Order: sequence, then structure tokens, then C-alpha cells
Amino acid sequence: MNEQTMAPRELMEAVVRIADAKKAREITALEVTERTTLADYFLMMTGTSTTHIRALGDEIEFQLKQRGVMPHHVEGITSSWVLLDYGTVVVNIFLSEAREMYALERLWGDALPVDLTNLIMKED
Repeated sequence: MNEQTMAPRELMEAVVRIADAKKAREITALEVTERTTLADYFLMMTGTSTTHIRALGDEIEFQLKQRGVMPHHVEGITSSWVLLDYGTVVVNIFLSEAREMYALERLWGDALPVDLTNLIMKED
């Protein structure tokens, strides 16, 4: 299965589940289909350290490759912001300070937020 046969929403939901299982924090998704041709969904999440954001990116990439889905582009492997571009879904994994600085949720404030409550496990 590749990105073209995996619906954008299905791909976004898969990334959310993978990130949640790897303890990503503050996972949010914006539906940007009507706002840009760049993607259908922007995902943002926070990691606790550079090691954690790298591990999140690696795990998302690994699990999606197992399903035949390859990123078009990967950036920031050694920085405070890892970006995985899957065409219809762009995944942004930040350290907390970088997320605050770039403020993508505010930048794309007119986009439709996606309710992820059914995809994210509740912590005890």
C-alpha cells in the first residue's frame, strides 16, 4: 500500500496512533485541504528531547514503510524540529521551545482542527 492508495485521513490517523504509542505529547492535527495545495493534513507533536523527536520520526517512518508508504522528504534529523512530508500529510515533530517559536497552529489558525480524542490513549 502506498500513499496514493492510502487515503489522507487514514494516513494521518496512522501517524497519530504511532506517535501516541511512542509517547508524543500535545498531538494536534489541522485539516488544510481548503487552505493550501501543500497537503491535506498538518500534524504537530512535541517530543521531550532531541533523542525523543528523532525516535518519533524514525518510528513513524519505519512503521509506514512496513505498509509501503515512503516519505517524499525528511528534514531536521539533528535539530529541534523533524519534518516528515508524506505529500498529503506533513508531520512536524518539535521540541517544546521550537514548537512555541514556530507556532504553526497560530500560523494556520484558519484551518480546521481535527478531533483526535478517539485516536489518543488516555494516560492513567
